Amino acid sequence: MKQLDLGKEKIGKLLKAFAIPCIISLVVNALYNMVDQIFIGWGVGYLGNGATNVIFPITVLCLAFSLMFGDGTSAYLSLKLGEKNKKDAKKGVANGIIASVIISVILGVLVLVFLPQLITIFGGTDNLRSYALDYGYIIAIGIPFMMIGTTLNSIIRADGSPKYAMISMIIGAVLNTILDPISIFVFNMGIKGAAYATIISQFVSFLINIMYLKKFKSIEITKESFKPSLKVMKNVGMLGISSFITQIAIVIIITVQNTLYNMYGASSKFGTEIPITVHGIVMKVNMILTSIIIGIAAGSQPIVGYNYGAKKYDRVKKTLKMVMLLSICVSAVSFILFQTIPEVLISIFGSGDELYNEFACLTFRIYLMLIICNGIQIASGIFFQAVGKPAKSAFLTLSRQILFYIPASIILSKFYGVMGVLYAGPVTDGLAFIIAATLLAFETKKLSKAENEEPKIEKENKEQIDEKEHIVITINREYGSGGRYVGELLAKKLGIKLYDKNLIMMVAGESGLSASYIEEKEQSITGTLLANFNSQYYNNLTNDDNLFIAESNAIREIAKRESCVIVGRCADYILKDQENVFKIFVYSDDEGKVTRAVKYYGLEEKNALKEINKINKARQKHYNHYTGAEWKDLEHYDFSINVDKFGIEQTVEIIEKMIKEKKVIAK
Repeated sequence: MKQLDLGKEKIGKLLKAFAIPCIISLVVNALYNMVDQIFIGWGVGYLGNGATNVIFPITVLCLAFSLMFGDGTSAYLSLKLGEKNKKDAKKGVANGIIASVIISVILGVLVLVFLPQLITIFGGTDNLRSYALDYGYIIAIGIPFMMIGTTLNSIIRADGSPKYAMISMIIGAVLNTILDPISIFVFNMGIKGAAYATIISQFVSFLINIMYLKKFKSIEITKESFKPSLKVMKNVGMLGISSFITQIAIVIIITVQNTLYNMYGASSKFGTEIPITVHGIVMKVNMILTSIIIGIAAGSQPIVGYNYGAKKYDRVKKTLKMVMLLSICVSAVSFILFQTIPEVLISIFGSGDELYNEFACLTFRIYLMLIICNGIQIASGIFFQAVGKPAKSAFLTLSRQILFYIPASIILSKFYGVMGVLYAGPVTDGLAFIIAATLLAFETKKLSKAENEEPKIEKENKEQIDEKEHIVITINREYGSGGRYVGELLAKKLGIKLYDKNLIMMVAGESGLSASYIEEKEQSITGTLLANFNSQYYNNLTNDDNLFIAESNAIREIAKRESCVIVGRCADYILKDQENVFKIFVYSDDEGKVTRAVKYYGLEEKNALKEINKINKARQKHYNHYTGAEWKDLEHYDFSINVDKFGIEQTVEIIEKMIKEKKVIAK
């Protein structure tokens, strides 16, 4: 893949290269969840399947924590490797694993102790309880293996070994498929046999992933690496928080569905167990086809992101069009299958009585009536993540799951009972589609306008490396302090180059992010929750992270090449291990900041100080997020100065004189 040119290669070839691995991993994971239900349906009956659907929210809850630490550690690893900071990368990986181990043991114990109560919360009925207890107690024993294995799987992908991670998953899925019929039909262990097959398969995948710790490509994991750090665990967890919330949303939805079926099922001809069982099965069938759409869209992320950043909007639109066409095709096939042969699909999971089959057909045909719209809704969410619109991406991702479905199902069930829960499906799919299509239409219009109006960004010519001894001066500054002007004058006096806004153009041509996005976001940090939604499908890095890595690489390259002044962008931290770096912090009094902001930046005087403080707070948050240090902690700087005490020109003279006296640059 590294040899593929994202800006020139045929879109179809690129999409095939990136999407197929995503699709395989997601489909295998979906099949893993479905295999048990097929064999349980034939060996135990539909009550056994109902019991697994009651236990499923517990599994998803554990998965939420394992993905939080797995995807969070992956992002942390990628980020620190981008910074060339292998020491912190090792700490992140080790502490992510430690956190997963601790939480998995705690959750395993809690499930074992409180399983009866959890079954009640997640919709277990009297007829399902005994099956759910038999299945749940065994599954609880395997929780640590499942969680740690899942965490490691994400980390292995981030280390550059997606094939290893995929093989680990496939081996577990295949083993589960083999052991299920043996334990259920040969040893007559019933639902307990399915649970044992699951935890044995999870344990094998866990062992395969544990073995990888000695094979890390990017870092070397040793016993000394596993020194607990609450701060690192917190950072890792926050990077994976969106993965956690995405899974928790599933838990909430299943809980609401099962509760409504319990409330209204008894008064219907279907009872309570049939709706709970059937709905869980239908959702797992649908997940197979949804995984294909997600894989296609996720595979397009690097293609869209790169070309959007390079302002090749025609390629962005071509990629989007291809993704939408493929997604709609998959959705159309799903729609045809669900509307024409629902009885065949449900029969895969064992036989049932007439009411069971009737409700299954109703669920496929009514609940998934507008599934053809899902192709656009899902693909749009991932597209907006790729072009740096995390708020829109998060809204589209959560709109169907939380904002629309839960209120719709509660309201409609009051009028139509169990059928109301089914009617909520097409209602929410329709609303989500309208919003996704509207946002996408506006975005494509913007792309067309930008394609016609905005000139291409030319890459800045790289200068020859100066073999002479050189110095790099980094300047962090408060907004309105005049720090940028100080840097400009200082560079002129010393006869060296200033890197400020020109750095934006250099990064834009290389990072896959637009110059306008870089200029808007480089001094702030998007809310972690919004920024991470949908990013976990590809490389677990947010656009903010990719931007920081791109700027870090550019700054290091410049610093090795020539003497220069670099304004902002955490350059002092990025170059902390390089010699001949002089770090300066420039600040000023509130009155001086307001005066400059009004005069030079056009702020209204009455609101100027409030806006200045807001911008400085964003800079501080950005600096802290990527460096782990305080922006205004003067211990990080070689020199700090209040511009208002001396004025801009004299401040520059003081800095110049001090640098020359310390003989860090030739006079």
